[in-house]
Amino acid sequence: MALPPPDPQFVLRGTSAAVHTLHFSCGGREPDVPVLFSGSENGFIHVWNLKTHRVDTALDGHGRKSVYFVETMGGKDRLLSQGRDQRICLWDLAEGRTSVTDSVFTENVGFCRCSLLKVAQGRWLMAAAAKALEEVQVLELPSKTSVCTLKPEVGAKLGMPMCLKLWQPNCGSQPLLLAGYEDGSVVLWNLSTAKALSQLVCHQEPVMSLDFDSEKAKGISGSSEKVLSIWSLNEQQNLQVCKTHKLVNAGISDITIRPDKKILATAGWDHRIRIFGWKKLKPLAVLDYHTATVHCVSFSDHKNPTERLLAAGSKDHRISIWSIYTQT
Repeated sequence: MALPPPDPQFVLRGTSAAVHTLHFSCGGREPDVPVLFSGSENGFIHVWNLKTHRVDTALDGHGRKSVYFVETMGGKDRLLSQGRDQRICLWDLAEGRTSVTDSVFTENVGFCRCSLLKVAQGRWLMAAAAKALEEVQVLELPSKTSVCTLKPEVGAKLGMPMCLKLWQPNCGSQPLLLAGYEDGSVVLWNLSTAKALSQLVCHQEPVMSLDFDSEKAKGISGSSEKVLSIWSLNEQQNLQVCKTHKLVNAGISDITIRPDKKILATAGWDHRIRIFGWKKLKPLAVLDYHTATVHCVSFSDHKNPTERLLAAGSKDHRISIWSIYTQT
């Protein structure tokens, strides 16, 4: 008998708007309080204290335009956020500050979340959809130096980039970028040559979200259809479809593989969060709490595995927090 799905461990209310992005920062040393950052449609970033379940700080830097990506840059005091105001902001939150220290104007009107990769101490690569419809720009931060612009070949008709994932095969090797496009393709880009290494049509509809496990060289993507696509990267850097998994209801807004690579979570347009085993994509649980589209899912980075959490943000203005580590 399968266990009945759990209830949320707790629910965070008070964003007063749809929640589009979540990011945990829980890996600090004691007495650091674990926090969750959320970005909302009303332009606010909320910093939630996971001990009190309340907002410690509300950050306002995107002119009340929807925030759809937040991530910390080496500790919870440096934050990067991206909004529909076509800006990516860098924040300094040390000692109670709430100031934007720098920003990048992307001139991109889509809703493709940028991707961050730490390449050295204090140095990051950031990939973001560019002003030109099909292009992706890669910058180094904090210097904002341009690394490359990735342009599909003439006549490729990929459409807009919809989701991005920077990754590094192993230490010392060149970073690569996986990008999901409007035509349903996933493309692997080489940043040093700015050339596409491989392209694979994974979906009939735009790729809404993807995640990649660099240890297994295997990734997963979702779209507005009823299908999850699992694909792999062979040693010649060619993408291949491994298998597809049919869903009950159409529409996936977000996919994330847990850092230990054992399970993954999907955020569904059907208001549900689904948990799968990553090895064989075995369905493990359907978490049914929200009353509207789930926009984002995120796993916490607690050092102690038993403390790890899953958060989901929804159009219903609520963030559900789940403890599913012990059940799976």
